[in-house]
Amino acid sequence: MFKHLLQFLTGAARYALKGGPTYYAWIAFLLCLIGYGGWGYAHQYQEGLILTGMRDQVMWGFYIGNFTFMVGVAAAAVVLVIPAYVYHWGPIYEIAIIGELLAIAAIIMCLGFVSVDVGRPDRVFHLMPIIGSPNFPRSLLSWDVMVLNMYLVLNVTIVSHMLYSAFFGRKPNANIVVPLVLLSIPAAVSIHTVTAFLYSGLAGRPYWNASILAPRFLASAFCSGPAIILILLQILRKTAGLQIKNEAIWKIAELMAYAIALNLFFLVAEVFKEFYSDTHHLIHTEYLFFGVGEARGLGLYAWTSVISTVIALVLFIVPATRKNFFTLNVGCVLLYIGVYIEKGIGLVIPGLTPDTLGEIYAYTPTAHEVQVAAGIFGMGFLAFTVMIKVAIPVALGKLVAKPDGSAPTAGADTDDAHGAHVGA
Repeated sequence: MFKHLLQFLTGAARYALKGGPTYYAWIAFLLCLIGYGGWGYAHQYQEGLILTGMRDQVMWGFYIGNFTFMVGVAAAAVVLVIPAYVYHWGPIYEIAIIGELLAIAAIIMCLGFVSVDVGRPDRVFHLMPIIGSPNFPRSLLSWDVMVLNMYLVLNVTIVSHMLYSAFFGRKPNANIVVPLVLLSIPAAVSIHTVTAFLYSGLAGRPYWNASILAPRFLASAFCSGPAIILILLQILRKTAGLQIKNEAIWKIAELMAYAIALNLFFLVAEVFKEFYSDTHHLIHTEYLFFGVGEARGLGLYAWTSVISTVIALVLFIVPATRKNFFTLNVGCVLLYIGVYIEKGIGLVIPGLTPDTLGEIYAYTPTAHEVQVAAGIFGMGFLAFTVMIKVAIPVALGKLVAKPDGSAPTAGADTDDAHGAHVGA
């Protein structure tokens, strides 16, 4: 067993290190990005969070906004997993592993954003059981740490078993894969639900303190994550020679249309409640869309998010534009912009502005925060690139174990590999 595992890891590592000029240039760019972000974080570790735009009034900002968005991207793997493993729909079953790989990369970025947002990262061990004091189950932060890591372990285990089996020419053990995949569905829902509870459980923050927040998080997650997946599928189909059927892309886009409509409905319901009730809590929503007094607010961002999402809904709901790759990709980009703003600056900042004392602090992310975030995105992209670099040839039969037990030759095609699908 250990010998086979070592053979698999050695073969995967050798294949990941080999590629053409474009591949090396991309890896070099990501490594530079990670180094650039790491240098920025080293400076922050030395000087403290004063280098960011966050202050006592706004103690969450760009980092937590990105964390919230990436949790949604990670949860979006459900859009592929449910049709593939619950309804056994072949065209999506063949590409479900791509969603799981994206989920792993997204969770890595989530953990990175949380880590850089902590002023004293050396105290993170307090969240760990046995050696720390996580205050479980009362602490929602402990729940968040638990579900994020559980979801990461689930996806890593599923993907590793599927690729390991394909590497040695065996079918994955259904008794292992199916229960873990089915468990990953509620786990995916739970990671974004618990993240929403971190916000909505704060009674002193009325903008977040709404029971509809968790459903809104899930609806928006099932929009933004698949938008990334659709573009990735098209790129991989052209660059990696994968047989990704149009039916799979159309079905994902159709499911996204329902999620976009639901997300906009939840937004309208929340806005109606605030403006019709017209309580003093309305000030947070006013700050988001129109500004308060001399404070300009976030109107440009808020309306850009709403308009982008509405246009995306039209493009996805109409079959003619949904099945046209140009308009489909335009819709994906608009949807990404809309949800990224909604889950970032449109969620975090209004909830903290004005603060509990009524003071308005106009938070703006600093260049330093963007630098550190760039490094974290670089880590996620690098992880996904390496994983997909190994996963595709294994699934296509180009990277398989040799009978003599020696490491496989990178790029050596087998006779029956042509035209294979991504699914293990």
